[in-house]
Amino acid sequence: MLTAAMFAATFNKQTYQALLTRPARQTGVFACAVCLALIWQIQAGILEHLNIHILGITAVTLIMGWRLAFLCSLLASLLLLYFTELSSNQFAQFLLLSTFIPIYLSHALYLLCYRFLPKHFFVYIFVCAFLCAGFVGAAKILISGGYFYLLGLYDLPTLLDNYMFYAVIMWFPEAMLNGMVITLLITYRPHWVKTFYDQEYLNK
Repeated sequence: MLTAAMFAATFNKQTYQALLTRPARQTGVFACAVCLALIWQIQAGILEHLNIHILGITAVTLIMGWRLAFLCSLLASLLLLYFTELSSNQFAQFLLLSTFIPIYLSHALYLLCYRFLPKHFFVYIFVCAFLCAGFVGAAKILISGGYFYLLGLYDLPTLLDNYMFYAVIMWFPEAMLNGMVITLLITYRPHWVKTFYDQEYLNK
């Protein structure tokens, strides 16, 4: 129910009407969904449920905007449900922990950066994309660990030693991948990135 409520909160009539009238934006949504589904299949884990993978969520949120990022992640999750071993029982949990919460975090951090930091090309790359993505990747692992602890699936020492510890390790590859994607796009295709405004970030 929480997952459904979080997705319903993103619904905006104007956003989806604009999506239906813009084939290029539709292509962007499907391209992001496919890319997310591909990178989410590359995962590692020692114990059941405790899988670790790069999210790529921060980059998608910056590229598509937070509302369409939810749609991209939903489509990517449906692809995993159909083509991989992700079960229907795990679907809502996966959406909540690996996509919806990270998108909200990514969007909130972007808004804070936009409000309080200088609007500069390198600020957008190194803070909005790189550092924020690393923080979101680490936070996802910690939040998931807390969730599994509250469910009683694992005790705290097991989670700390076999899962939550990897938040320290995974933040850098998460930050690097998202930072590289955003750097390439705003260098060669800045009009593809919804949250990057040329008149604000380049006229400095």
